[in-house]
Amino acid sequence: MSGPLSHVRVLDLSRIMAGPWSGQILADLGAEVIKVERAGVGDDTRRWGPPFMEDSEGKPTRESGYYLSVNRGKKSVEVDIASEEGQELIRDLARTSDIVLENFKVGTLARYGLDAASLRAINPRLIYCSITGFGQDGPMAEDVAYDFMIQAMGGLLSVTGVPDGEPGAGPQKVGVPVIDIMTGMYASVAVLAALARRAETGKGDYIDLAMLDVATAMLANQAMNHLVSGATPTRKGNKHPNIQPQDIFPVRDGHIVIAVGNDEQFVRFAAALGHPEWAQDPRFATNAARVENLDLLHPMICETLRDRDLADWRADLVAVKVPCAPINTVPGVLDEPQVQHRQMLRHLPHPLAGTVPQVVSPMRFAEAPLSFEAAPPLLGQHTDEIRDRVAAAKVKG
Repeated sequence: MSGPLSHVRVLDLSRIMAGPWSGQILADLGAEVIKVERAGVGDDTRRWGPPFMEDSEGKPTRESGYYLSVNRGKKSVEVDIASEEGQELIRDLARTSDIVLENFKVGTLARYGLDAASLRAINPRLIYCSITGFGQDGPMAEDVAYDFMIQAMGGLLSVTGVPDGEPGAGPQKVGVPVIDIMTGMYASVAVLAALARRAETGKGDYIDLAMLDVATAMLANQAMNHLVSGATPTRKGNKHPNIQPQDIFPVRDGHIVIAVGNDEQFVRFAAALGHPEWAQDPRFATNAARVENLDLLHPMICETLRDRDLADWRADLVAVKVPCAPINTVPGVLDEPQVQHRQMLRHLPHPLAGTVPQVVSPMRFAEAPLSFEAAPPLLGQHTDEIRDRVAAAKVKG
């Protein structure tokens, strides 16, 4: 493996999305990631289908699309952590690992002697990251969490969806498990920060990461809007709460997304729409004025855009550097010339299907380029390899 983390070993005890997303990021960066899975069952997401990948003969396999999205580049080892043999294997792997990722319920791994205190006692350089719904302490610490409920509890659903009083009004979750994904991102940042600190101190660390904390942090400008104004942010559909005009607008043959980000862009936008006078109107000349008078401006924009097709408007707006876009389907994204140029879709060798498609990491390094060679593993695909390695190390040690 190449990549900037090719010297790092990760013991991934996590499952579902948040922890495995972090593990996949680290694997993409070149780390050896050993995924420990429940014997005979594996990661829960292996069963989260359909769809399931078809093999080279067109027959369905047990590899779900969900699982395949988040486990690229790892090695799978089947382990019964309730057994003494399984616990000993994990301890042996922890001795030579740099990072542990886990998302068991609070207190579960302590029962098996696999908690942070136990594993860091045998490897003080170990960086141990626990990912839970609510953290290791507090009144909800032992409660179970999933992305959807944290989107609700963390406030995201209160600012996402159609405003009250409009057709289709109501809260709406994000179409991907965004809290899980961002928790995995925070986990990756945290373990890499601890790895950098370890290079200076020689000591590992323990990281307590909670999905609800991540959701709260993700409120970002919406939280500050409330804190500085005292007002409660509400659902605004596709309208930005602070910057206008930004919305989905109807055109003759569909819709276009327009995201005007500053006053200079608005001058060019208004001229492209054939209404340069809008930029001189004190009701619309500044962003603050446009936000205050959006009820007047928005219908005027809609009325103008309805007269022409998406491709025509897009060409005109791109020409004057006004950010705009079509609303792509998932296949549409993968067909985008820019996405294809950046090779975001790759096909990796797979023992059942011949190859498996993968949407790969967006990170690019000039000095330590990433390589994408290993598909998401079959359940237990590397059990014998890892057990043999551990046994050989014991003989040497």
